Amino acid sequence: MDLTGARWRTSTRSGSNGGSCVEVADNLPGVVGVRDSKDRSGPALTFAPASWRAFVAYTKRF
Repeated sequence: MDLTGARWRTSTRSGSNGGSCVEVADNLPGVVGVRDSKDRSGPALTFAPASWRAFVAYTKRF
């Protein structure tokens, strides 16, 4: 999956824990990218937007 042009952002729930968090890019059509903030040039996972929304909604329950 080509993530060229992705605008990565860190979760608003990320604290000051030394950078151990994920970054999300949801500005591309048809795909949401997720990567490790400590390895920005490493691999990224990709999700369909509906799947990502369902995941986020589920995690907000806890």
